[in-house]
Amino acid sequence: MRIGVFGATGVIGSRVVAEAVERGHQVVAFTRDAARIPPEASDPAEVTLGGVTAGGVTWRVADVLDVADVVGALQGLDVVVNALNSGRDIPDTIANADVLPSAARVLLEALESHPVARLIVIGGAGSLEVRPGLQVVDVEGFAEGLPQALQVPPEYVKVVLAHREALGLYRLSNRNWTYVSPSAGRVEPGARTGRFRTGGDRLLVREDGTCDISAEDLAVAVIDEAEAPRHVQRRFTVGY
Repeated sequence: MRIGVFGATGVIGSRVVAEAVERGHQVVAFTRDAARIPPEASDPAEVTLGGVTAGGVTWRVADVLDVADVVGALQGLDVVVNALNSGRDIPDTIANADVLPSAARVLLEALESHPVARLIVIGGAGSLEVRPGLQVVDVEGFAEGLPQALQVPPEYVKVVLAHREALGLYRLSNRNWTYVSPSAGRVEPGARTGRFRTGGDRLLVREDGTCDISAEDLAVAVIDEAEAPRHVQRRFTVGY
C-alpha cells in the first residue's frame, strides 16, 4: 500500500511514518519546510524534483493549505494521513488554530480529483462525548481547567474548537474519510504496546478516571485502519 503522511515530522506523524514503514508499506512523507527533512536523506537539493529518500521513506515538500500542491501529492496514493498540528509550540498553535479547518477544506477539495484515495485524519479529543449529547469541550469549566490538565493556557480551547470545526467539515462531505480522536488530552511519546481500546464518539476512560494513549499506539490504530477499513465516513476513538 502507498501511504502519504502530512505532518510527518510531528510527534504523531513521525510515529505513523515509522509504523507504516515497519509494516512494509511505501511511505511518502510531506513537509512544508525542506529544512525539516532528515539530514540522512539522499540529495536534499532534489526534494522538489520527485522527493528524496531516508530510511525507506520518500520525503517531499508540499503545503497542505495549497490545493494544487495537495492534488499533486495525492497522485498514486492509496491512503493519505493528515497528522497536521497547528503549530510547533503553544503560542503558535493557538495563533494558527484556523489551520485545522483550512486544511480540511483543502484536502476535501483535492480529493475530488482522487475520489478513490482514503483520508485518515488524526484530530482531537475535545469533540468526544462524556455522556450522550455532552462533548468534552462543552463541559463547564473546561477552558479554565486546561492549564492543569494539559499544561497549556486556557486560550488553547481555540485549538480544541478548531479540531471540532474540522470534524464537522469532514462529516458534511462525501469523501472517503475517517477521523481518529485519541481519548487523551495530550498525546505523548511512549511505548508501542499494540493493546488499546477503540470506540465511537464516547471518551474512553479508565476506572481511575484517567484517559490516554501513546503516540506509538495511536499510530498502530491509524495503520490498522489503513489496512482494514472499519470506520469509513465515521469518527472513532482510541484509548487505554
